[in-house]
Amino acid sequence: MASITKQASGLREVQFVAPDQKRQTIRLGRTDQKTAESIRMRVEELNIARIHGTSALASTAHWLGSIGESLHKRLVRAGLCNPRVMHQQNETTLTQMLEAYIARRDDVKPGTRAIYRQAQKHLERHFGASSSLGSITAGGAADFRRLLRKAYSEAYTAKIIIKARTFWRDAVDRKLVDSNVFAKVQTGSQVNTKRHRFIDRATIDRVIAVCPDPQWKLLLALSRYAGLRCPSEHLALRWGDVDWKQGRLTVRAAKTEHHADGGVRVTPIFPELKPYLLAVFEQREEGEENVITRYRQANCNLRTQLIRYIKKAGLTPWPRLFHNLRASCQTELVERFPAHVVCEWLGNSEAVAREHYLQTTDEHFAKAIAGGTVPEPAQKSDAESDAVRSGNGSHCVAQEPVFMQKLREILHLAKGCDAVQIEKWAVQGSNL
Repeated sequence: MASITKQASGLREVQFVAPDQKRQTIRLGRTDQKTAESIRMRVEELNIARIHGTSALASTAHWLGSIGESLHKRLVRAGLCNPRVMHQQNETTLTQMLEAYIARRDDVKPGTRAIYRQAQKHLERHFGASSSLGSITAGGAADFRRLLRKAYSEAYTAKIIIKARTFWRDAVDRKLVDSNVFAKVQTGSQVNTKRHRFIDRATIDRVIAVCPDPQWKLLLALSRYAGLRCPSEHLALRWGDVDWKQGRLTVRAAKTEHHADGGVRVTPIFPELKPYLLAVFEQREEGEENVITRYRQANCNLRTQLIRYIKKAGLTPWPRLFHNLRASCQTELVERFPAHVVCEWLGNSEAVAREHYLQTTDEHFAKAIAGGTVPEPAQKSDAESDAVRSGNGSHCVAQEPVFMQKLREILHLAKGCDAVQIEKWAVQGSNL
């Protein structure tokens, strides 16, 4: 068994007993306990493999290929692995390069790692897994994009090309290749506007109405009326994050936790959201910290359930179910508040909002057609309201607006008057 020791100076080291029964030490220097524990586990696996004359696990082999030269040489001196065989430039295979890069990127989210694997699959299928990097040219990279575009959307193609460009940029930095063959390949836009949908309040309220419990209703309200990312930001909510007195909600975003603010932002408890939040608060169990206590299992498919509720409400499921709720929230809020304020509340930048979230709605067209104001047919004029209150609304005729009355008087008086008088009266009438 391998163990970790910490010197008085704060330096850590891993110790283990080799097959010859001699104690070996691998000095790690000044490192944290978590990193030291990770190395200890790998050292133990390598030592067991050497004792039994077997190969190391695939994950450990990948780890060996990703660690720095200094640590690798210490493992070699301890007899745990063989010295690295340096590939001549352009002799590294495509799979070797991709596997080494992905193994090193243990700092990315699972979603990003999944995209790395998808890009690897497409690259290996097109160029061949065992092909050398030196055999892949800029022309071949351009052909790769054209064939990819024939089979997939522009947005997906752009995503794969961007990842391929990242792989080759890293290979250039490590002197595996001379140049990035994807540097001049057009990426295109990652935005698929065909999947944009603005989900208005009436639509989401119909869906919320058929949801089976207060927590499902809150999941949708948080997405549509507060713009939270589902499910990560919903599940991270704690009751300690809810400031009822100030009307504010502290949101923790795993997606942006590497940013300077640690992925923490504060957003208002909007009036549309508050009733759903209160309903869950009133049903919480004593001592419960999580706002959403259900639907936390890894196998809980919120998307499938939401599609079922949308159909139950008599509606057709829209693309990108939760993303479009968040996008609709941001589109609506920028009509009422400055863009930089809304972006701070939703945890993205104005550039990202313009490209991925903000949408053109039917209301925008209606406002343009109406000359800058959206007609509100539900609202009655003062004359109509007075008629209803007096009980005469059933046969009341809407009165002519004051401005139109004045304009009619001006046109009547204008007969026989000069242009200066007409202009004067027109200005007076427009100020009414």
